[in-house]
Amino acid sequence: MLKKYNLDFTSLKKLDFKLLTTLVLLTSFGIINIYLCTKGGVFNDPFLFTRKQLTWFFISLISICLFLTFDYRVIYQYVPIIYWITIALLIAVWIPGIGININGERGWIDLKISLLQPSEVAKFSIILMLSKLLDDMNCHINNRDNFRKILLYVSLPVGLILIQKDMGMTMVCFFIILGMMYIAGLDEKIILGGFSILVLAIALLWNSGLIFQHQKDRILEFLNTNNNTTGKGYQLDQGLISIGSGGLLGYSLSLDPEVSPEYAGTHVPEVQTDFIFTAIAEQWGFIGSLFLLFLYAILIIQILKIAKKAQDRFGEFICVGMASYILFAVTQNIGMTLELLPITGITLPFISYGGSSLFTTMISMALILNIEIGTKKLTFSKSNII
Repeated sequence: MLKKYNLDFTSLKKLDFKLLTTLVLLTSFGIINIYLCTKGGVFNDPFLFTRKQLTWFFISLISICLFLTFDYRVIYQYVPIIYWITIALLIAVWIPGIGININGERGWIDLKISLLQPSEVAKFSIILMLSKLLDDMNCHINNRDNFRKILLYVSLPVGLILIQKDMGMTMVCFFIILGMMYIAGLDEKIILGGFSILVLAIALLWNSGLIFQHQKDRILEFLNTNNNTTGKGYQLDQGLISIGSGGLLGYSLSLDPEVSPEYAGTHVPEVQTDFIFTAIAEQWGFIGSLFLLFLYAILIIQILKIAKKAQDRFGEFICVGMASYILFAVTQNIGMTLELLPITGITLPFISYGGSSLFTTMISMALILNIEIGTKKLTFSKSNII
């Protein structure tokens, strides 16, 4: 009876195992570093963040397996439903008793067993909706009516994220949209105009209340080269000390939960989230940091290869959207920790702590793996064995 149904593995031959292996390596590397920088006496439970991240990792792996059981094009007809559910979630954060504030930002929904960040879901939803729109209009993106339609659909979720004062995710969504529309053939004059509007919007919103004071301080701190550890640049300064102290090979790592983490784990605020690269550079040194960048390079290259082989525009633009997200997020996150870019609170994909971020990003990658499989799907066939 246990062998009544057997899994047909023939379509697994088209699965991109290089991409899957890179995903597992990146996520595992992230979990290890979350543990290394949060163990010891820094928190009451040295396994708190590690345990939560591991839980989401296993949930993500199960979800990937489920996503491989059907043709990705089935999702095409459900994209509008996913989009409007996302809009509802972004609105729900403002409902008392459902949405909660964290660090002054009202961008989370309390699920009792965990927290959900709808803006992370929106990132995935925007990629799906924009992919469908571009496919429907046959990439005639410079047509005025088509362009207006796209702007309408992308402006709604981005606007809702903006009023949550989540500037980091707003920037992520902007560059996802920009990357996808550029590949679709958007006129370069419109792109330049978009950047001009972005700069103008920041100037207009500077004193509107939609930008927190600490977000202004981050931008001003970036423009001010005379940082000091007693001013607004404390997190950045401590992060730079951590990165510099890692040297070529980093420190001798200890997995003992009672042993306190190195400098980043004790001096860099919220090191397990958007500043985890400082801990990686300290713990693994320059070589370890290069290894991380190497994994990201493989990931992006594999995604773009799948985009070129995709059998339709819908699959192609899903891949382009994810590649745009990963490229921008990695550049911005590492750049801000090195004082090359302003601090925006953007997390490092697959590495930083955060269940919503990990789950939605892994689901997106599951879809890309499904696109690689193409028309062949995993199926369950009856066995004659009873």
